[in-house]
Amino acid sequence: MKQEGDRRPSRQGVQSRARSRRCPPFPGPEAHPLVPRGRRQRPGGVGEPAGPRITTRARSLLCDARPGAHRPPPVPGRQPERQQTTASLRLLAAALGRCVPAAKGGVCGFASGARARAKFDTGPVEAAKDISAGTKIMVGGFGLCGIPENLIGALLKTRVKDLTVVSGNVGVDDFGLGLLLATKQIKGIICSCVGENALCEHQFLAGELELELTPQGTLAERIRAGGAGVPAFYTPTAHGTLVQEGGAPIRYDDDSHIAIMSQPREVREFYGEHHLLEHAITADFALIKGWKADRSGNVIFRGSARNFNVPMCKAAETSLVEVEKVVDVGWFAPEDIHIPNIYVDRVIQGAKYERRIERLTIREEEDGIAKSVDDTRARIIKAALEFEDSIYAHLGIGIPLQASNYISPSITVHLHSENGILGLGPFPLKEKVDADLINAGKQTVTILPGGCFFSSDDSFANRGEHIHLTMLGAMQVSKYGDLANWMIPGKMVKGMGGGGAMDLVSSIKTKVVVTTEHCTKASEPWILDKCTVPLTGKRCVDRIITEKAVFDVHKKKGLTLIELWEGLTVADVRKSTGSAFAVSPNLRPTQQVAT
Repeated sequence: MKQEGDRRPSRQGVQSRARSRRCPPFPGPEAHPLVPRGRRQRPGGVGEPAGPRITTRARSLLCDARPGAHRPPPVPGRQPERQQTTASLRLLAAALGRCVPAAKGGVCGFASGARARAKFDTGPVEAAKDISAGTKIMVGGFGLCGIPENLIGALLKTRVKDLTVVSGNVGVDDFGLGLLLATKQIKGIICSCVGENALCEHQFLAGELELELTPQGTLAERIRAGGAGVPAFYTPTAHGTLVQEGGAPIRYDDDSHIAIMSQPREVREFYGEHHLLEHAITADFALIKGWKADRSGNVIFRGSARNFNVPMCKAAETSLVEVEKVVDVGWFAPEDIHIPNIYVDRVIQGAKYERRIERLTIREEEDGIAKSVDDTRARIIKAALEFEDSIYAHLGIGIPLQASNYISPSITVHLHSENGILGLGPFPLKEKVDADLINAGKQTVTILPGGCFFSSDDSFANRGEHIHLTMLGAMQVSKYGDLANWMIPGKMVKGMGGGGAMDLVSSIKTKVVVTTEHCTKASEPWILDKCTVPLTGKRCVDRIITEKAVFDVHKKKGLTLIELWEGLTVADVRKSTGSAFAVSPNLRPTQQVAT
């Protein structure tokens, strides 16, 4: 029995010191093995401690939870499993920098007031101050939709040179990336489509700019792989084209000779089909445009503005996100967040947005059909008879996009757009135009009830045999179904098949229909024995529809004429076609959509 004044330690004190002798002092969560290297806890902010205070009891539990540590006998009446679980949860809380008391019922919880990983900068110039000459950057957006206007403006102010830019496309001459091209701050671009940017095309053909064109779905997947830490992958896209064979121009000399060309891809066979090896893409910085961000750094997007913004935000060493509005934590439901804050490094609230629309397209309320469709194209648009009830269909840029206005109201067709929309509706009325709602042709559109939005990498995941019908335009088509629609060497550069065509024709179970004019303006045929310009896809076309005729395409036997436009003869079609063809015994007049 302990007497008054006795200096002998209590039994509890002996146990405490014994525990201390067999377990060295706990160095704190910033050095704990459960905290990954490079992710040590950051110092506290103004008025905040540098780390959590480890109590004697917490230190004891943390020591008990270490592998191989000597553990005292379990407390009577308490399950050993519960003791070990409680200690493990406390250890995890300490490793994350949060010491939290147990909630009622003995269940440990985590605090919700942790400091955000993302840094909130005062303006775009401050956010972009670390981007230096020779930096590789990713720039989100599709056309002019979802581009980081303020961050691009910051680069114009800092005048940083020799940038290598990864982007879906390059916008227009006087806006977006076109502004950086005009000041010659860009030395090279990796993209899928030049589009209507004449300045980019001129600089490329003049030897002033390096341009690596990549199929849009492959580009999205290369970026996604970069963010996921996957160094390379195989894809069926672009087999039999310049992408596989090499030789596509990347830079020209002053005298228009190719100075740098693409290299051949490694090819392997999987399940009887050929696939190319593609390498992941990463960058030093990503410039992203979101709609809103909370003060923890979580980001959401609006409409079709997710596009390349989502995968790019994950694939750069430092991501800079500009948003239209910053809100408090809790404003978003956790399940509604598009980019969690683990991928976000810096956030700014944009001062203003022009929200320019590249191709404003509207419809008249009384007829629901877009204006400015000439007679020749109006006939081709009647290819809407190819649509069947309940199918998922992709419409390419140009003529095919107009076909959606002629789909029969008695059937349901789920229209897909490669920039991340499923459930495309008609063009909007003038008062319903939305800059955040565009299609692959950069035209303003609407979305039907039940439609949805997603990012570019998710959009091209549908090439895994989810799309039933793909309808595309063409420059040339061969008698065996080779398709060319993206490049005339030394004359024109638009993009890899208009962007995503190479990906969309790579699925062997998708029906590919080409809608094109029968001849050029110089009366030269589009349908040939063999394509004379770089291919988009090899033996991929199933049907050709022109304003004169409809052909079925057999990959080995060639063309068969199945429909003929009223007023024309087989001889007329032979005269304007650059390839021989068979005539179906069931030849009939071209079917038309009632309008």
